[in-house]
Amino acid sequence: MKTLTIQDDVLKTVVNAMSSSEIFGSISEGILTRIAQKAELNQFEDNEIIIKQKTSSDSFFLLIKGEVAIFTSNSSGEDTELGRIKGHSVIGDIGLLLNQPRTATIKSIGSSMLLKFDKSIFDYITKNFPEFGIALSRFLALRVQQLSDRISLPEYNPQTDFPSNETLKMLPFDFIIRHRVLPLKTENNSIKIGFVNDPNQNVISAIHRLIPGLELKLLHINNTDFDKIVQSISGVEEWYDTSKIDKPDTKEERLVGSKLDALLKRIVAEGASDLHISAGQIPRWRLNGEIFQIENTKVTEESEVYDLLTPVMTKRAIKEFHEKKDVDFAYSIDGIGRFRVNMYHDDNGVSASLRVIASNILTFEQLGIPEPVKKLCDLSKGLILVTGPTGSGKSTTLAAMTDYINKNRKLHIITIEDPIEFIHKSDKALVTQREVGDSASGFARALRAALREDPDVVLVGELRDLETIALALEIANTGHLVLGTLHTTSAIGTVNRVIDVFPVEQQNQIRTTLSETLQGVISQTLCKTIRGGRVAAFEVLINNLAISSLIREEKTIQIQSAMQTSRDLGNTFLNDDLYRLTHKKKIDQKEAMAKSSNKEDLARRIGIPYNPLKVY
Repeated sequence: MKTLTIQDDVLKTVVNAMSSSEIFGSISEGILTRIAQKAELNQFEDNEIIIKQKTSSDSFFLLIKGEVAIFTSNSSGEDTELGRIKGHSVIGDIGLLLNQPRTATIKSIGSSMLLKFDKSIFDYITKNFPEFGIALSRFLALRVQQLSDRISLPEYNPQTDFPSNETLKMLPFDFIIRHRVLPLKTENNSIKIGFVNDPNQNVISAIHRLIPGLELKLLHINNTDFDKIVQSISGVEEWYDTSKIDKPDTKEERLVGSKLDALLKRIVAEGASDLHISAGQIPRWRLNGEIFQIENTKVTEESEVYDLLTPVMTKRAIKEFHEKKDVDFAYSIDGIGRFRVNMYHDDNGVSASLRVIASNILTFEQLGIPEPVKKLCDLSKGLILVTGPTGSGKSTTLAAMTDYINKNRKLHIITIEDPIEFIHKSDKALVTQREVGDSASGFARALRAALREDPDVVLVGELRDLETIALALEIANTGHLVLGTLHTTSAIGTVNRVIDVFPVEQQNQIRTTLSETLQGVISQTLCKTIRGGRVAAFEVLINNLAISSLIREEKTIQIQSAMQTSRDLGNTFLNDDLYRLTHKKKIDQKEAMAKSSNKEDLARRIGIPYNPLKVY
């Protein structure tokens, strides 16, 4: 720990942090400056202890910069991480107020800066600044309310809440066992989740990611009932046969593969969404949208990254990686999950990013996909585009659309993906899935071949180049329904993007083809919910005669007005959905403004002042 001098430039940073904190936020800047000058500014390095469990509570801290982790030790001395704190949060205040020993250890993650308030400064503040006492009272009242909300969980009822095999499989078994949580019953757009221990926000956020689109109803379940459910579900041992990954095959290279399996098994158990392995760095994972180092792992050398990944790669993937310097493929572990892998070269050597693919395909209702999209899936021909930036949930929406067609229509669905993400088992429809580079040499070749394979519906994982887009338009124009994705951020922008891909001399013909072929565009973005999960906000363009004419006549700038006058067909703007989500208290106003492409309009609708210079 190093004590820093609070000079003018640092003082401004400290006061800004105080003004945005829970306790000091309502106090004037002048008073905050006087308080800051009496406190002590400390800098802690990575893994350095700030507060130690069971020590006396003679001070509390305000986090100015950086991040800290909270740990508690059991009777055996084993540390368990309870969570991490960022931002301008107050740390250790309850111990000081109650005059009790510390109940947890707090360590710095990386370099962090904290303002320390000892008992004498605390007494000085409460005595001289009544505003602080009021702010503190409000802060503590809010904590009590939050605590009460957690304590008053309804109890699990075995008569009404006992889960089916299908429901139990909505969360990975390792995650269930590690966090002692159970998916119990789905009801409309919600699911009951049983917690043995007090709900932890990190665990709740992970459940939101693993079961997106469903509202969580939390229950308390005791250890006996929890163990009874896990042991009594028929086939649970076979379903989660971890012996397949814990015991390597006789082949020597599988010994290396099992190390990767163990790491992936761990990220699933922790509820992380991504694993990053890079040469010369400690492995990291993404939890609740943020990247963290994985504890108890060491720096991975370049040869180790390569040795970890090659045992799970096909010969085709290895060849492509060496030739093109990067490759995409999918990898599955029985009973654990399926992962989308991108392996690539960087300046330090070899790196890989592995994303957990949800094992269950959610419905339109669970994902909140607008009803008009379902009607698009009932069409027999045309082009439907799902668009949005990377990580916006396009694959999940496409999977829901494909699943709906599979369960409701007797036809042939061909998917062409790189790699295959969601696995579809044939239901009413016949589903055949082709993976580029494995069962198909490329998107364009697979699309050409699709016309000879008697398809009714063709799903193209990504319309990534002119040839693929041209073929998709041709197939849609010859009496087939084509579903595809683009990395565009608005419905109208998607129309322009498709046309602009083609050379100028071809664009008039493409406008005509697109105007006749396009059925709809579903543009989406993922928003952080108030409860810590994710929810998609949608913009939907449904083509009609008016919009078709505007596309053909190169008047796409007028499509917005045409969408406005044909809302009854299902045309919806992104701001419409962002407003709906804020009105239903699913996302806050700040998140809605950050995601909006027309912030002035949204600010007016949700009733807040608009400042064009403000960064939302």
